[in-house]
Amino acid sequence: MLLEIFLTLALGTIVYLFLSRKKEETLPIEDGWWGKGQEPDSEEDTTVHPFKVETTEAELNDLFRRLDQARFTEPLENSCFQYGFNTVYLRKVVSYWRNQFNWKKQVEVLNKYPQFKTKIEGLDVHFVHIKPPNLPEGRSAKPLLMVHGWPGSVYEFYKIIPLLTDPASHGLSDEHIFEVICPSIPGYGFSEASHKKGFNSVSAACIFYKLMLRLGFHEFYAQGGDWGWLICTNLAQIAPNHVKGLHLNMVTVTSLRFTQLLSILLGRYFPGLFGFQDEDVKRMFPFLEKGLYRILMESGYAHIQATKPDTLGCGLNDSPVGLAAYILEKFSTWTDLEFRKLEDGGLERKYSLDDLLTNVMLYWVPGCMVSAVRFYKENIGKGIGTQKHDKLPVRVPTGVASFPNEVLHTPRSWAQQKYINIISFNFMPRGGHFAAFEEPELLAADIQQFVGKVEKEELWREKGK
Repeated sequence: MLLEIFLTLALGTIVYLFLSRKKEETLPIEDGWWGKGQEPDSEEDTTVHPFKVETTEAELNDLFRRLDQARFTEPLENSCFQYGFNTVYLRKVVSYWRNQFNWKKQVEVLNKYPQFKTKIEGLDVHFVHIKPPNLPEGRSAKPLLMVHGWPGSVYEFYKIIPLLTDPASHGLSDEHIFEVICPSIPGYGFSEASHKKGFNSVSAACIFYKLMLRLGFHEFYAQGGDWGWLICTNLAQIAPNHVKGLHLNMVTVTSLRFTQLLSILLGRYFPGLFGFQDEDVKRMFPFLEKGLYRILMESGYAHIQATKPDTLGCGLNDSPVGLAAYILEKFSTWTDLEFRKLEDGGLERKYSLDDLLTNVMLYWVPGCMVSAVRFYKENIGKGIGTQKHDKLPVRVPTGVASFPNEVLHTPRSWAQQKYINIISFNFMPRGGHFAAFEEPELLAADIQQFVGKVEKEELWREKGK
């Protein structure tokens, strides 16, 4: 009798636990409409159209007129980049832009990779799609979605693309060869901006998910930094069975638990207790200087873009010099905070003026600065850490390339609170926020090794079955 009661209770407990087991949540796939007016009753045209960047003499003449009429304010003596973009150097940039920069030549550079547009949820979505030029017989390319951020563009990926699609020709291992898809976030570059309020990172992730399915990719890898970090994270939350692996070169946590707050106070003295490595301690402490003060000093742009984007954006959309100063200041400081101590912001230590101005032109020519900065209001305006995706863990295999000059460092022990399946976390030897633009070889190699780990784990699971 006691045995029967015990077995009944045991069986009942097992059934209860099975039925009450919390299901692994995913973000719901949204079917939004972000085009003008009401959504039409007819089905959306899913055709993928070839696209080329084009320019006109009228556009160039208008730009030259505005550059010629620029007004400059003299900087404070010995201020370097500590007050923002130094106008002594800005004069040099504007002079180069007006007299030496060849936009028509850069248009040819932009068009060297196949570009397309397709209509998704009422918006013309622009993307670059590059297939491997020398795929060995019997091999298949791995689809890789790469997403940019602000104030970047798809042009950030132009140097890393050949390292991924044709690694053998660039001295890299060809164990993994990629087919790369780089979309412009709606409202950036040549992707149409939303005509409705509320278009945020989850909305962009849904559109990019539909784009990958439309291109025939039901399993793919996703990679990103800046807004690309969040969009790709959301994509992994929406479609964990389709995203084979998530690779990030920036990770940010939107809420801190008690142990993480405690680690800020004690992690410098007891690093092992909080899972910190020596490099974490080096990058994080003293925390007032390398954490709080950095956030206060470098986040002013985010506050105004998250509150009054149109006010700021209208001015930048009207002045090419203002636009260049605003964008390029980030390419200085976010590449290396020490560059604030240099009169030229160190910009030409890591980039060429041709590359920097090409990225600026991808905001000026389509006139997209207002819609680009609105993305901050849509994502931050409702509060940091308050949305469903903020609280939802990521279970997709994740790799992190942690660059030393990222404005704010996130240790692995913090990242694991959200990304619970980190299989690769590497401290990179150099580089900052714009990893693909600044250190394409380092980032490409890290993507390669991460994908190798994912593929091996998948192979082991298949053998285990």
